Amino acid sequence: MPTNVLTWMIFLPMLGAIVVLCLPRNAATLIKGTAAAFTVPPLIMAVWLFQSFDRTTTEMQFVTKIPWIPSFNIEYFVGVDGISITMVLLTALLSFICIFASWGIEKATKAYFALFLVLDAAMMGVFCALDFFLFFVFWEVMLLPMYFLIGIWGGPRREYAAIKFFLYTMVGSVLMLVAMLALYFYAEPHTFDMLELASRSSTYSTGFQRIAWVALFIGFAIKIPAFPFHTWLPDAHVEAPTAISVILAGVLLKMGTYGILRINYPMLPEATMEFAFWLLIALGTWNIVYGALCAMAQTDFKKLIAYSSISHMGYVMFGMATMTSEGINGAVLQMFNHGTVTAMLFLLVGVVYDRAHHREINGFGGLAGIMPFYTGWTALAFFAAMGLPGLSAFISEVLVLLGGWRHYPALTIVSASAVVLTAGYMLWTMQRIYLGKANEKYLDLPDINAREVFTLVPLGIIVVVLGVYPRPVLDLISKSLDHLNLVVAGKAQVALAAASSVLP
Repeated sequence: MPTNVLTWMIFLPMLGAIVVLCLPRNAATLIKGTAAAFTVPPLIMAVWLFQSFDRTTTEMQFVTKIPWIPSFNIEYFVGVDGISITMVLLTALLSFICIFASWGIEKATKAYFALFLVLDAAMMGVFCALDFFLFFVFWEVMLLPMYFLIGIWGGPRREYAAIKFFLYTMVGSVLMLVAMLALYFYAEPHTFDMLELASRSSTYSTGFQRIAWVALFIGFAIKIPAFPFHTWLPDAHVEAPTAISVILAGVLLKMGTYGILRINYPMLPEATMEFAFWLLIALGTWNIVYGALCAMAQTDFKKLIAYSSISHMGYVMFGMATMTSEGINGAVLQMFNHGTVTAMLFLLVGVVYDRAHHREINGFGGLAGIMPFYTGWTALAFFAAMGLPGLSAFISEVLVLLGGWRHYPALTIVSASAVVLTAGYMLWTMQRIYLGKANEKYLDLPDINAREVFTLVPLGIIVVVLGVYPRPVLDLISKSLDHLNLVVAGKAQVALAAASSVLP
């Protein structure tokens, strides 16, 4: 395996997009097969990364660092540690799966698969970039294919959903750009190196840290999405094609929480300690409860899953804010687990939509007797989303709540109680769609097919295995996250001590 493995993982899909664009427009099968072929090497490399990753160190691994724009000290600098490794693995897996989930795309096939491969490359770049300028470039590149994938191949209100997604994210990008430039010019000598910027955090004044932290947080909170920046998500999910909904929930939402951990925490530790203990924890709790209540009110199957994502991402924010080993490890594990569970849910919604051509929950009934194999897969995904013991989400949510109990017992009780709401809307949905008397209009619906099962099997295996034995992922992340916790707390205490020493 090459030493610049991350570069290959980032740019092979981009090369695939170019190859796809060179293929004949009417060769749909060849286009789809070529796109699938270019997602296989990154997945193989991701497996190799998982096996080769050194779990005993907090240092960056598989690093490539090359001068890019020397006059501004901008570098092509990529690498992974315990904060990013699981997101790289998840991106490679879901990109591979979503190519096959897109097999039914017939409209402008060449453009769709080329844009999808560009999106794959940009997402991988975001999680690997260690130069802030490079990070921002990948972040912005990701917006364009997602805009077109929703706006051209989406549902009836696709243009509205695509524009809303783009505008919300662009507002966040502007704030991120301002904060990035402020950090660049504050540092002497000027640099975009994330590791260097983090090492100089003690030189940033309290006021500067607060302003930069809020600007960056809003940019990342839009992507999570945290209340009140969440309203673009249900529209985007409902209108997006199935595979794009999987990418939205499975990967893009994680970029928000990843950005906070990668940038806000190590670069602005004093502000992090200040805001985490009231803003982040409060928003996390609110997201958990509010998202669950909104999900319970939905009649559209896909919109229900979209609001459930808002709720489950609240656990990530809650765990990050606890500043405990259990909480922050649970948060990153929840990022990975939510990515696999919600991917299953959106794929399953896509299965029934492809057959019935609607998603109205009350318009079904009795599908368990008509599509028993499909119903079994749905039950697994529903129980995983509810946090049933023995399935992956249970472990991450329990770790988050264990971490929260130390500092926020009251908010932990509120957050834990939302599990009842989750069970309520999931079981109620199960009852209305799959149980009871069968709808006569759908007596002839075919059960789930081999291609659809192929997209679900790897996710189902992960959900079950990590529910019983989560150590493979915890071993990947724990060293780096525990170190990040210590660094943030230590730097904040030093800064506060220095500030108090100059007070009269």
